[in-house]
Amino acid sequence: MAIYVCFLFESREKIWGLTIPERIKRLLGPSVSILKDFSALRPEDKVLFFRADYLLDDRLIKYLFSAEKDLILVKKEAGKEIPLAARVSAPLASQVRGFFEGRAPCPPSLPQEELSQVSAAFFKQLRKFEPPFAIKVTPSNRKEAEKRLYDWSYKGVTDLVTKWLWPQPARYAVKLCVKLGLKPNHVTLFGAFLAVVAGYLFYRGHLVSGLVAAWVMTFLDTVDGKLARVTVTSSRFGHYFDHLIDLVHPPIWYILWALGTQKAGLYDLPYSISFLSLFLVGSYILERLVEGAFMARFGFEIFCWKPFDSYFRLFLARRNPCLLILTASLLLGEPAKGFLAVTVWMVLTALILLLRLLWALWVARGRPLKPWLAEIEKYSHKKRALRWFTRKVPSL
Repeated sequence: MAIYVCFLFESREKIWGLTIPERIKRLLGPSVSILKDFSALRPEDKVLFFRADYLLDDRLIKYLFSAEKDLILVKKEAGKEIPLAARVSAPLASQVRGFFEGRAPCPPSLPQEELSQVSAAFFKQLRKFEPPFAIKVTPSNRKEAEKRLYDWSYKGVTDLVTKWLWPQPARYAVKLCVKLGLKPNHVTLFGAFLAVVAGYLFYRGHLVSGLVAAWVMTFLDTVDGKLARVTVTSSRFGHYFDHLIDLVHPPIWYILWALGTQKAGLYDLPYSISFLSLFLVGSYILERLVEGAFMARFGFEIFCWKPFDSYFRLFLARRNPCLLILTASLLLGEPAKGFLAVTVWMVLTALILLLRLLWALWVARGRPLKPWLAEIEKYSHKKRALRWFTRKVPSL
């Protein structure tokens, strides 16, 4: 059995530098071929139809590709049902194309699914709930469609800096990268260089310039991920390299910060750097192990279990909140106390996460655990949590 893709209703509008067919082909990869001749289809083949003038949620595209049944996806617009995409067997392909083009009725044996009824609630990669969307792309709303796709690519559960400070400037940075032809790996590599520069500046006692380099690096860490998602250009190397950098450098930064305060004659704590570093590194490792154990046991991240965990993710001792602590300590003229505060917060974070894991294991004895984002109807009373961590928007 072969799977083919057929695009209908030509559109030359580009979303983040890609036409709709280009985007869909990147998403599906080499596992599908473009249908050029309907007469060459074999009875066992499958055909995926997509409108080239509608921007579809990535989940919808993957849903149609992996569906076990034939179906047509439709959307209600101005009292009409607009066919958006379909997965059909080869014998129905010609009639379905006629249905899309208004020349033939929909095959009676082919079920139709309305966009609002498609179950795509919890997207684990982005740790968020968001209804699937489909937007007709026109010259007048192209920018609006780009913004919608960018907003969709943003994580729902993350730290407070990434969630509330970076989105708007990162969108402009992503737009500049697309315009210049930069790839996510280019941004990741430059971010890795800045991570080294920041660490060196911390160690030398140049704390202000080190913080500048560190904050730019964290900003670029947001940009490369969003650039990869909106342009569908993620690579295995970029994915693992980015995660490796994120995993390794934070505790090294904090220790180099402490050494830099010592070089500058600003280290006035009663505890040695090596003593505090043992607690800092040990807690950091414990935190990561707890997160990994929760994921391995339950199949989703610990920060998506309950609203409390999503709130805690905003402030826990990850890089951006810790950088806020170091920045505040420098502004107050007490950079060494910033290192102490980061260490204490790292220990508390690890202990809280460990307690949450143990509690989850206890609760899971009687029933399977589910992320709250996958069953938000049970949390209708959590108004703030729904507003902060989900996206309920009207279809565009």
